[in-house]
Amino acid sequence: MIVAQNINKSFGKHQALTNFSIEIPEQSIYGLLGPNGAGKTTFLRILNQISVPDSGEILINNELLKKSDIQHIGYLPEERGLYKSMKVGEQILYLAQLKGLSKTEAKKRMFEWFEKLKIEDWSQKKIQDLSKGMAQKIQFIVTVIHQPKLLIFDEPFSGFDPVNAQIIKDQILALNRQGTTILFSTHRMESVEELCNHMALIHQSHKVLDGKVSEIKNSFKNNTFEVKLETENSELVLSSLQPRFELHQIKAFSNHLEFQMKAADNFSENDILRELIQLGKVQAFAERIPSVNEIFIQKVAGYAS
Repeated sequence: MIVAQNINKSFGKHQALTNFSIEIPEQSIYGLLGPNGAGKTTFLRILNQISVPDSGEILINNELLKKSDIQHIGYLPEERGLYKSMKVGEQILYLAQLKGLSKTEAKKRMFEWFEKLKIEDWSQKKIQDLSKGMAQKIQFIVTVIHQPKLLIFDEPFSGFDPVNAQIIKDQILALNRQGTTILFSTHRMESVEELCNHMALIHQSHKVLDGKVSEIKNSFKNNTFEVKLETENSELVLSSLQPRFELHQIKAFSNHLEFQMKAADNFSENDILRELIQLGKVQAFAERIPSVNEIFIQKVAGYAS
């Protein structure tokens, strides 16, 4: 749906994006990751035509980004922008009509969203009387009410407690199932694990990683396995394995042993299992897939060095 090609953007002497290119598939949930100041928000603002790149181009559905495309985008910025003295209902209806909805349709959709987010009695509350998390729900409704084809969220879970964060996650997944393409910037790696099927990592204005989340995680495997071994002689097992394998997270119990073992690349899973079977009964054995958070730390640390 979106192709960004060689985007460059600087603010004075600060280079915010350097030859930045990504492809966001239609109906995907795409996570844009990176440390603070990496360039994530700069790209989102360019995509929303709030700022323009110094060079490079963005295509939506194989056509150059144009002003009218904003009608098909919903944008939730990190810095929220609601009129604090307005009542919730008035605010939503006003902004929905700016996006082209009739007052009747806007009111219908507003109450549908009130029900989904469990805020049926909020219509007469003023924004200034809401907590940050409560105001976030209103901003979310404003972002999605016109049913855009592309939703862009910048730190969408900021200010939410775990219960309300899960409510918003559920709604994001529901919108995606209905065909909406979703792009969001976040520093919460667990959100990427739960929601995203694609991701890109930006660091110091450069893209350092992108692709399908599952493929990226598999590419960072390092022949490490989670093991649970039934044995009454933990010391013998450990002394047998440690000369040839790296052992971590060791937990010894009266009748079994749990640990992680890293093998050299020339060891296959079958090779490792044969080793373990000679030492006890294998109760659990699974290859360890690194988390997005571990990949993030590894790539950022490696890039910085």
